[in-house]
Amino acid sequence: MELVAVRHGITAWNLERRYQGQQDIPLLFPDAEAGLLALREALADERFDAIYSSDLNRCQQTLKWAEVAKPGVPLTLEPRLRELDFGEYEGKVYDELKDLPHYRAWIDSVGELQIPGGESAAQLRERLDAWLHDVATNAQAGDHKKVLTVTHGGVIRELRRRFETIHFWDGSVSQAQGRRWKLSYYTDANGQGEWQCSSSSAVPALANATP
Repeated sequence: MELVAVRHGITAWNLERRYQGQQDIPLLFPDAEAGLLALREALADERFDAIYSSDLNRCQQTLKWAEVAKPGVPLTLEPRLRELDFGEYEGKVYDELKDLPHYRAWIDSVGELQIPGGESAAQLRERLDAWLHDVATNAQAGDHKKVLTVTHGGVIRELRRRFETIHFWDGSVSQAQGRRWKLSYYTDANGQGEWQCSSSSAVPALANATP
């Protein structure tokens, strides 16, 4: 199966560098438009068998702009695809947090510590694991060969760490951009499933990428 995961377009909080987390912040226009149009062009010839989107408004708006949701293609609004819950950090910028001991500890832990009032990276991975299990089940039942996911930067970062085995700080993607993975799903004798990735590339494709 091919999995295409794209990040939502630009919001006001993106430009202000505020932690958005699970706050339902809408896209910012006209600032978001150029990225969304580039994403639409990049996906124009794609035909998806299933679409999953975070249920937050900025992802639903991005999906609408991408114009890939076709009649007959199952669309699931998925809370498990929400951004990491940043708890007490949501709505704040770095300068408001930098002197707080728990924030410094969270940065030093590369996101592994639980944020006060929010989630840890392990909790985010746990809900993504559950979602990926359902993706596999639905793909097998519906013979899905290509799946689109519209989600958030932190989610794509964790998916990149899983499929590309890269460092936390190397996993970021810009707004209205994402990744494409070619995946296979294997089940062992105990019925435990595992995804394996054979290739990864940028979405939209990089101008100098090898075909």
